[in-house]
Amino acid sequence: LNAAPVPEWALIAVTVAVAVLLLLFLVCIIKCCCCSKKKPKKEEKVNLLSFSGPTAASLVQPEMEDLECSPEDKNRGKLQYSLEYNLRAQQMKVGVKQAADLKAMDSGGTSDPYVIVYLTSDMKKKYETKVYRKTLNPVFNESFTFQVPHAEVPESTLVMQVYDFNRFAKHDIIGEVRLPLASVNLQRVIEQWSDLAAASKVEQEQLGEVCFSLRYVPSTGKLTVVILEARKLKRMDSHGLSDPFVKVHLILNRKKWKKRKTSVKKNTLSPYFNEAFVFEVPFNQIQNVDLVISVWDHDKVTKNEQIGKLFLGCRATGNQLRHWSDMLSNPRRPIAQWHSLQAVDVVDKALGLKTHLRLPLPTR
Repeated sequence: LNAAPVPEWALIAVTVAVAVLLLLFLVCIIKCCCCSKKKPKKEEKVNLLSFSGPTAASLVQPEMEDLECSPEDKNRGKLQYSLEYNLRAQQMKVGVKQAADLKAMDSGGTSDPYVIVYLTSDMKKKYETKVYRKTLNPVFNESFTFQVPHAEVPESTLVMQVYDFNRFAKHDIIGEVRLPLASVNLQRVIEQWSDLAAASKVEQEQLGEVCFSLRYVPSTGKLTVVILEARKLKRMDSHGLSDPFVKVHLILNRKKWKKRKTSVKKNTLSPYFNEAFVFEVPFNQIQNVDLVISVWDHDKVTKNEQIGKLFLGCRATGNQLRHWSDMLSNPRRPIAQWHSLQAVDVVDKALGLKTHLRLPLPTR
């Protein structure tokens, strides 16, 4: 080192740098060797198309036991209620007692609960309890009376929905209790607690059913519609009944053409008509005709209200199309069938009527 032409400190620096490089090189070699020993096997590709049935499902779907309900689906609280049916008066008394451990819907950790009570057989008539502020354990102690004929009780469901009141926004539903009355022993007074469940989708309102027969004679072009009877109609009057009658419309090329109507049956939800109407429809027009059946509630003071309606024809679907097809495939033979009434707006939208236009009667 003393004989070297460079300073001593430079030689020491070079020596240290070489030693560091050698050390780093050794570390890299050791690391690569260890990684090569622990290198996992190449992943196998699974082609789900090569499997069928439950095998493919088991590869992509978790076990049901592994699925846990989210906290939102639990702990909605519970509701105490009572139920009593007076057979002589045909009345059902529903008592909303109290709720406990309700789910907090407000930012402050509380709710402003109230309860809506109704029967699916008469969704037009709904009752509400008072609103109780900032509590998860409200005591209601309110009762409501429904007029329900004994024969209709097994076909109805009692619905009690607990809502959170909000002054400036839409009220949020906390949960509900649905009690099918067919599963309840109404010979005694019932008082019990039930857990609140998540609110189900809004059920389709039961409007009733109507039975009628169709008969078409191609040679004469006569379409005969016989309105036979109806049943389980929606209650439209305050006393729990209706004054129903039926309108029959013929629509040609989406324009109103001819109409008839039955007599009015007073104070009944199951009227019997047995009234026939004959329309002249040329055979070359029968494919372009829609037959509209609508059931109405007559009112002397106010405007008559539609309970429900349906239409048949080549543009119809389901049972309505099947009934129309059976009529055409069995000329001169009356074909009778029951049909469920549908919401008025749904049928009108499907018909797509052209308004403010009159169609001249076709020539014979």
